[in-house]
Amino acid sequence: MLSKTAEYALRTVACLSRDEGRAERADALAEQTKVPRRYLNKVLKDLVQSGLVTSRPGPGGGYSLSRSPDEITILDVVNAVGPLERIRHCPLGLPSHTELCPLHTELDRAYAATEEAFAGVTLGQILRSKDRMVPLCEVELE
Repeated sequence: MLSKTAEYALRTVACLSRDEGRAERADALAEQTKVPRRYLNKVLKDLVQSGLVTSRPGPGGGYSLSRSPDEITILDVVNAVGPLERIRHCPLGLPSHTELCPLHTELDRAYAATEEAFAGVTLGQILRSKDRMVPLCEVELE
């Protein structure tokens, strides 16, 4: 259901959430998230443009979150790289369909529920999970 770009963005932001104030180099992020380096550049650009991530050039620079993980929802990240699209009118453009048909009504309800679910979960909540695994990125477990 999610695009590859959204999955990559979630991995990236989850990794950046682990150490809030620390800037991570793109090479390190690519390695930890298993996102191809060239694709990661596009994802990072979108995340910076959306205001979720900041970029600092030079030695000691890199990428970091611009807000607390408790203020960033899954929906924020997904919308930064490719917003979920709702069905507002007939996708077929049929003149007789002045409202959504039953099929598209049900599909839009599912999209609305997904949007609501994603808006209700922050990265902070995910990071506080009792699971031993770090969400969406590879790190050494102690």
